[in-house]
Amino acid sequence: MDKPVLVIMAAGMGSRYGGLKQIDPVDAQGHIIMDFSMYDARKAGFEKVIFIIKRENEKDFREAVGDRISQYMEVSYVFQEAGNLPEGYGVPKGRVKPWGTGHAVLCCSGEIDGPFAVINADDYYGAEAFKLIYDYLASHQDDEKYRYTMVGYKLGNTVTDNGHVARGICDMNERGELVAIHERTRIEKQDGGIAYTEDEGATWVPVPEETIVSMNMWGFTSSILKELKGRFPAFLDRGLEENPMKCEYFLPAVVSKLLEEEKAAVAVLKSADKWYGVTYKEDKPVVVAAIQKMKDEGLYPENLWEDR
Repeated sequence: MDKPVLVIMAAGMGSRYGGLKQIDPVDAQGHIIMDFSMYDARKAGFEKVIFIIKRENEKDFREAVGDRISQYMEVSYVFQEAGNLPEGYGVPKGRVKPWGTGHAVLCCSGEIDGPFAVINADDYYGAEAFKLIYDYLASHQDDEKYRYTMVGYKLGNTVTDNGHVARGICDMNERGELVAIHERTRIEKQDGGIAYTEDEGATWVPVPEETIVSMNMWGFTSSILKELKGRFPAFLDRGLEENPMKCEYFLPAVVSKLLEEEKAAVAVLKSADKWYGVTYKEDKPVVVAAIQKMKDEGLYPENLWEDR
């Protein structure tokens, strides 16, 4: 069985940060959030990382991230390009938006032939999550169903004090498997609790802090690539008609369809770690303080990789 590899979705980094050279460090040593993910992943057992990036960002990305990490992990690059479409399809005139997370992973088809984990570039997931997902991927294979997994977090550990966040609220069965994900695009702290709105704040629905949510940390066998490829044309047929400029092929939506069809089972691995991310500029001091606290407690060395 092939060793699991790590896939990091970083194609949106240039646009979010105004260019890769402007990536904000979160400690005095110049590390960015992604450095901590790769450090945790390597300690968990991952030996190869695949970066999904924009082709025009390759030089900057190599200089800012890849060349440094290549000393400790095998590094590959995959380009998410709007023109990477099935035969007979074209990019609508004026469209600049990429095709979403499902398309991003599909772009990795030439680099992956075994189990793999997928994460966002700019979320801090915690060491426990990488250990959980690596061990699962290293010990499970498809049988009568595709055997996928995701790391779930307590909602209360994934919200910010500085605005709203988008999270996938998870329904699970008694075996701890995912039944459905409900994407909520505006979740925020409200009156001592947490709630979401789907009507621009006219009404709010409270959600318990213990609710398990997805942070886009998935584990797959290579079978997901076949499913993503096979379902992409139908998505394009519908999306190009309904919303040609902004439709996106989302990874969780494909997983949800596979669950509905009973083709896949998704084990939910629960992490007690707290999520950190810079969704708003006001979040950065919180992240910097949290990273320093974890260093002070010995969870990370002052300089990552110095213990290798």
